[in-house]
Amino acid sequence: MELASRPLDKLTVITLGGRLDAYTASTLIKELDQRATATPANVLVNLNSVNFIDSTGLAALVQGMKRCREHKGDLRLCGLQRPTRMIFELTRLDKAFEIFATEAEGIASFNG
Repeated sequence: MELASRPLDKLTVITLGGRLDAYTASTLIKELDQRATATPANVLVNLNSVNFIDSTGLAALVQGMKRCREHKGDLRLCGLQRPTRMIFELTRLDKAFEIFATEAEGIASFNG
């Protein structure tokens, strides 16, 4: 899995690529733990280049969202491709996360 993170004014954007699964989720968990220490802990995760996600990857995102919310922030998602979006819909996690089509829309959601 590829992971890049960049800070913006009120949030951090984390861009992921490749597979988010049991073998790679620990990298994301470590990154989200670091970002959750800010107050507010606002994180946008761009999944545009993620081509596979399993239950461990989903759990890492849910855990990150809970930590961000504990620190008066939120974790939101953007750029889900069809296979990844289907996983979120099947698990009903599309109801738990705010999901945006583009990174620009996701960033704007924190500014409004």
